[in-house]
Amino acid sequence: MNDAVSITRELVRCPSVTPADAGALGVLERLLKDAGFEVHRVTFGEPGTADIDNLYARIGTEAPHITFAGHTDVVPPGDEAAWTHGAFSGEIKDGFLYGRGAVDMKGGIACSVAAVLQYLADHGGKPKGSISFLITGDEEDISVNGTIKLLKWCAERGEKFDHCVLGEPSNVEVLGDCIKIGRRGSQSGTLYVDGVQGHVAYPHRASNPVPDISRLIVALSDEPLDHGSAQFQASNLEFTSVDVGNTASNVIPGQARAKFNIRFNDNHTQETLRALVEERLAKACGNRIRARIVWEYSNSNVFVTKPGAFTDLAVSAIEEVTGRKPELSTSGGTSDARFISNYCPVIEFGLVGQTMHQIDERTPVSDLEKLTKIYRGALERYFALLTGVIIRPES
Repeated sequence: MNDAVSITRELVRCPSVTPADAGALGVLERLLKDAGFEVHRVTFGEPGTADIDNLYARIGTEAPHITFAGHTDVVPPGDEAAWTHGAFSGEIKDGFLYGRGAVDMKGGIACSVAAVLQYLADHGGKPKGSISFLITGDEEDISVNGTIKLLKWCAERGEKFDHCVLGEPSNVEVLGDCIKIGRRGSQSGTLYVDGVQGHVAYPHRASNPVPDISRLIVALSDEPLDHGSAQFQASNLEFTSVDVGNTASNVIPGQARAKFNIRFNDNHTQETLRALVEERLAKACGNRIRARIVWEYSNSNVFVTKPGAFTDLAVSAIEEVTGRKPELSTSGGTSDARFISNYCPVIEFGLVGQTMHQIDERTPVSDLEKLTKIYRGALERYFALLTGVIIRPES
C-alpha cells in the first residue's frame, strides 16, 4: 500500500538506530522506483566514523525543483520492556501508531512520499517541474556522513534545488500550529581556569581556581549577548558542567573547567560571537585570573527563510486542512535544515513533536492522514505558480 499509514508502519519496523539502516532506505527506494524516480543510494564515510547510507531520488528535469528532506535513522528505544507496544512494532492502538521514529521522523517521510505518489498519479505520472527526496541515515548522531555530504554530492552532479520541505516534527501542541522557518546557531566551548595546586592548610602556597571560575561563570552568564532580532529570540549562553577532577578534600586543585553552549541568533556569526565572549572573558579576568576558552568545531550556523511566496503557500495548505494559521517560528534546537539552507530556502513542517525520543513514541493516525493532505495541497500550489493558476480550497 502507498498510503502514509502503511509506509510509516513499514519504516518503523526497520530498527534503524544510527548508524544502522536496517532496510529503511530500501522501503523508500522500492516505492520511488516504482513511481518512475531515478534513485541513487550513496554511502559516505570518513576515518573514525561509521559509514552511512543515504538516498537521493528525483523525477522530472525542469524547474521549479522542490525537494523533500528527512532522515530514517532513529535514537535508541531505551528500555524496550517499558514500551506499551513494541518499540519497532508499528502497532496501531486506539487511533495511535506506536514505534520509535513514528514522529521523528519516519511518519513525516511517509506522508511526503504518499503525497508525492498521489500527486503524480493525478498528473499523468510527471510533475510540471521536478520533485526529489534527500534522505539520510545520519541525523540523530554526529551528522557528518549524511545530509551535508549528500548535498555536496548533488551539487557536484549539477543538481539545483529551488525550495525544500524538511519533515521534522515542527508542531508543538497540535498539527498546524507551527512552521519552522529558521534555527539559531549552536556553538560549544570549554572554559579553563589555571591555578596552582597545593595543600589546603597552606593556601598561600597555592592558587585556588574554583572561586575564580565561579566569578567568570557569573560574569559570562549575567550580561545578555543581545536582545533578539526581527526573526529570532535572544541568544543565550548556558554553562552545562563544572569540574576540577579532584577527589581529595585536602588538596587545592590546579585547574577548573566548565563546559558551555551558546544558541545564537542572526546578530552574530560564529567568528563575531567568539570574539565577543573572549572580550568579555578578558575583561572579567583582569590582570590576575589565568583563563582561556577552547572552542569546539561547529557546523550549526544560524539561518532564516524570509517569509514570502513559499511560506505563504505552505500556510495556505495547512490552513485548508487544519483550519489553523501556523506561527512562523525560529525556536528550538538544530536540524539538517542548517545544511540545506546553503543551497535553497527551506522550511520545516511535520508531525507534532510531543512524544519524540520518548518511551511509547506515537502519532495519531489522523495526523498522518492530514499531513499527507497538507503536503499534497502544497504541491498543487507550488507547481501552480508556474502557470499562474490559483488553487482554491475545495468547498
